[in-house]
Amino acid sequence: MWGHFSRVHISPAHMSVAFLGLGAIGAPMASHLAKTVDLVVWNRTAEKAIAFAARYGVRTAPTPAAAAAGRSAIITCLPTSREVEAVLDGADGLLAGMSRGSTLIDCTSGDPASSRRIAARLAERGICFIDAPVSGGVVGAEKGTLTVMVGGEQATLDSVMQLLETFGKKIVLAGPVGCGHALKAVNNALLAVHIWSAGEGLAALARAGVSPAAALDVINASSGRSNASENLIPQRVLTRAFPRTFRLALLEKDVAIAADFLREQEVPSPVLQQIAELFRLARVELGEEVDHVEAVRLIERHARQEIHG
Repeated sequence: MWGHFSRVHISPAHMSVAFLGLGAIGAPMASHLAKTVDLVVWNRTAEKAIAFAARYGVRTAPTPAAAAAGRSAIITCLPTSREVEAVLDGADGLLAGMSRGSTLIDCTSGDPASSRRIAARLAERGICFIDAPVSGGVVGAEKGTLTVMVGGEQATLDSVMQLLETFGKKIVLAGPVGCGHALKAVNNALLAVHIWSAGEGLAALARAGVSPAAALDVINASSGRSNASENLIPQRVLTRAFPRTFRLALLEKDVAIAADFLREQEVPSPVLQQIAELFRLARVELGEEVDHVEAVRLIERHARQEIHG
C-alpha cells in the first residue's frame, strides 16, 4: 500500500515544497510556508503567482509539472477535487513532475471518493497522499491557526507534520484516505444548518416584534448558541456588512459533498439532505459570488422580514 513506503522525516527548513492554488485561503497559507521552506508556487491565474512571488521572495513555476519537479512535498489548495484531478494529468501535469517518495497534500475541500481515487493513482508511482482540508477561514489562514483534518496513514502525516504546523494550530488524523474530506464536508454542512436555522428563527422573532439583537443576547447565553449566532449573524447580518470571505457557492459544494457522503454510508439524513437543497437554491437565486452568510438574505426575502440590529 502507498502508506508503506519508507518516509524520511525532514525539518521544514530543509524541505522543498510546491504550493498550487493561491486563493483567499491558499495565499496566506503559502505565505507562512515562504518563511520556513524552499517554496515554489503555481496558480491557474499566473498574475497571482507572480505577485505572490514578488512579495514573499519565492519562485513561480509555469506549469504544475515544473512546480512539482524535485519537490519533496506538493500542496494543492484548489476549489474542488475536479481541479485537483485536472492538474494531475498531461505533459504539464503534476504526475509528470512528481518523483517517487514525495507526498501530495491536498488541502482542497474535496470529496472522499476523489481522494481515494487520487491516492490509488499516486500509489502506483510510489507517491504518498493525504487529504488535509482546513477550517478557520481567511483569518485563521492569516494567523496560521487553521484546523487541519487529515485522511491518510499516521506515518505519512508524521513525515509532513512540521510542514502542516506552519499554518495549522490543530492537526487531527481523522482516519484513512478520504476521511479528512468527509469530516470537512460534514463540518461545513453543520455550519450551513446553523446559519439557516438561526436565520429562520430570527426572521420569525423579528416579525413578532422581538429585537434580533435581544434574541441573540439570550440565545448566546443559552443552549441554542452556535458560531453562527455568536459571530456570523451579529457581525454580518445585523450590521448588513456581509464581507465576502467564503463564497456561498463553495459552502453549497461542501454541503452537497456531505449529503452524498451520508447517502453513501446509508445513514438516514433528512436534515442534511434538505439543507443541501436549500443552499443549492440560495446559490441559484443569489449568485456565485455572494458570501456564505448571505444565504440569510433568501430567508429574509421569503419571510418579507429583514434581520437587523
